[in-house]
Amino acid sequence: METAPQMEELTLTSGASARIIPIVRNLNASLIRALLFVRSLFLCLVFLLRRRRRVAPSSPAADSPLFGLEEKSPPLSSPSSVRRRSVWRRIKEEEAADVLRRRALAESVVMVEGGNGVRCGTELFYGLRRNALFCRHWLPSTGDLRGIVIIIHGLNEHGGRYSQFASQLTSYNYGVYAMDWTGHGGSDGLHGYVPSLDYVVADTGALLEKIKLENPGVPCFLYGHSTGGAVVLKAASYLHIEKMLEGIILTSPALRVKPAHPIVGAVAPIFSLLAPRFQFKGANKRGIPVSRDPAALLAKYSDPLVYTGPIRVRTGHEILRISSYLTKNFKSVTVPFLVLHGTADTVTDPLASRDLYNEAPSSFKDIKLYEGFLHDLLFEPEREEIAQDIIDWMEKKLKAFH
Repeated sequence: METAPQMEELTLTSGASARIIPIVRNLNASLIRALLFVRSLFLCLVFLLRRRRRVAPSSPAADSPLFGLEEKSPPLSSPSSVRRRSVWRRIKEEEAADVLRRRALAESVVMVEGGNGVRCGTELFYGLRRNALFCRHWLPSTGDLRGIVIIIHGLNEHGGRYSQFASQLTSYNYGVYAMDWTGHGGSDGLHGYVPSLDYVVADTGALLEKIKLENPGVPCFLYGHSTGGAVVLKAASYLHIEKMLEGIILTSPALRVKPAHPIVGAVAPIFSLLAPRFQFKGANKRGIPVSRDPAALLAKYSDPLVYTGPIRVRTGHEILRISSYLTKNFKSVTVPFLVLHGTADTVTDPLASRDLYNEAPSSFKDIKLYEGFLHDLLFEPEREEIAQDIIDWMEKKLKAFH
């Protein structure tokens, strides 16, 4: 059996960029083998389908004594099909066990340090596909809610990492909710695997609608980091979602993501269909630098709920797909937004954030570029100042229209 070609790459952390999806340094031999493999597989499928059509027996005539007997014969399962079903059943059982393990870990994450007047808790929210999504909330113990912020985390991480940001928000009487995507944190799905980012977009809209119904009249903001920023931006492009929003905040959004070579972009959709869960080899499990704070880096890459394995084919293709859609539609962004980016970010492109700001026709928009800062802005040494910039923008937005 021919093995899929191995591609030399850097790892994908909480975002996506041309520098990390997958960076192919030796395109000649590996890509040729990949294309030949896909071509051979396609030809084999065509041959088998034609052969099956040729050898398929004709149905007996209506006056034949054999008429109808072929329908009564019980279907026979070949040993290979039985083995495949057994393997698939075992895979699903292992996946379900891993979900339960991750959910227990998610429940054990400390959400508030010292109990500073914050009510917090967790719940399972069922998305549009009836999949269980792990959610957290932080609410101020006293006073009326100034607003609500819904956190959509980045690729491979989880909402529990944002407890410090949530604490700072609740001190200004903002309520905070955080949802783990499918395949992330304590939610259902294979760890680190995203069958479609449109599912995440739909789940985000459904959660927003639920929160709005439970808190009538309270202004709501969506916050998204990295690939989560792309999810939030696409969600806000739907009119029914934009109408529920006061505004959106994007940190280091995954925009204008491009493959390292056009051929990679050409074969990605094919491999995404044929082997969606296939993992590229050679991921750097130590992680790439996304913060200038060594303690924050250690905490991230030692967190068992942060996925550090090789990126899966479908997940990478989904990032390319949503990024391409958003880049083509900068000029249709009308939702109020704040975009923040570090100029030294090597995961996502700060120039794409600038282009979003320049091209979007939104009547209320702002951008902040932090000189020398890296990707995970809310985990940089200056995280409190960055969070304050976000709070100040929300306050400005609320005063401008209320």
